[in-house]
Amino acid sequence: MSIEIRNISKRFNNFQALGNVDLTVSSGELVALLGPSGSGKTTLLRIIAGLEFADEGAILFDGQEATRHNAKERQVGFVFQHYALFRHMTVYQNVAFGLEVKPKRERPSKDEIREKVHELLRLVQLDNLAGRYPAQLSGGQRQRVALARALAVEPSVLLLDEPFGALDARVRQELRQWLRDLHDEIHVTSVFVTHDQEEALEVADRVVVMNRGHIEQQGTPEEVYEHPANPFVFNFLGKVNLFHGRVHDGQLQRGGSAHAASEHAAAINEPAVGYVRSHDIEIGRTAWDDSSVPAQVRAITKIGPLVRIDLTHLDTGEAIQAELTREILQELTLQVGEKVFLRPRKMSVFVGDYQI
Repeated sequence: MSIEIRNISKRFNNFQALGNVDLTVSSGELVALLGPSGSGKTTLLRIIAGLEFADEGAILFDGQEATRHNAKERQVGFVFQHYALFRHMTVYQNVAFGLEVKPKRERPSKDEIREKVHELLRLVQLDNLAGRYPAQLSGGQRQRVALARALAVEPSVLLLDEPFGALDARVRQELRQWLRDLHDEIHVTSVFVTHDQEEALEVADRVVVMNRGHIEQQGTPEEVYEHPANPFVFNFLGKVNLFHGRVHDGQLQRGGSAHAASEHAAAINEPAVGYVRSHDIEIGRTAWDDSSVPAQVRAITKIGPLVRIDLTHLDTGEAIQAELTREILQELTLQVGEKVFLRPRKMSVFVGDYQI
């Protein structure tokens, strides 16, 4: 089932939560709403669900008006961050609940309910825990029960609000891949909210980046990461270094270095900022060309397979952070305090005096 969001606006007293949001989710697509707290992503999800109603605009499911329909009428499944399981019910009873409370004429038989629940528990890999209570499960297991319960009523749309936010890092990583695999198997149209850019980039077919009640950019994970539309998106999707300077004759000029900015060839001595991700900075002991930046190594921190190098720009005093593999660090034999040269492998330049 497709979802069409047309010109949706929502206010809470004097706070504008959403302003003229337009978005289409194709049937069978898995879309991530990504943004910081207060960006409007959860409000938009709740409006799609029918748990909130917009002040203006329309919601259509498969082209049919659903703006004033409640959640039950919209046939959506909703998974909350904190599971919202019934503590006094077993895993089986939690999953069966939505089927057992259907009107009599729509309710499956007990045998059909039993078969459906065990099928779902097998799908979420919890069939052997059907008789346990939520308190006897891990956080990851509870979240899978919550997802099975949402799927039991065969929703046309599945909505998930920070589904892994209450879990530790290792479990979140495991469940991301599990959710992606599950979606590839069942193909239900799904929208999930997250503030974790890695989660969105890893799981979703399409990422919608939100900020202050508006959509800043939408596209495939590769599109939004490799080609951010503006400084906000660039900064939100990973660690970034800012190189302040001025654009003139297609170059960002700062200190004694210059960096290509051909997309701004018409700019004449305008303030601008170059954005460079930490893993796109190369380190050497001699300058390559006029794009090379002199710097001093301040700290070397090994984090798993990667190494974070903290440096100081010797011309401007700005802090710079680079990420290398352990193999490259071993080849360079870097030492704290030594002078090196940096070269951005890839820089995106935006005209204007932006700050993180």
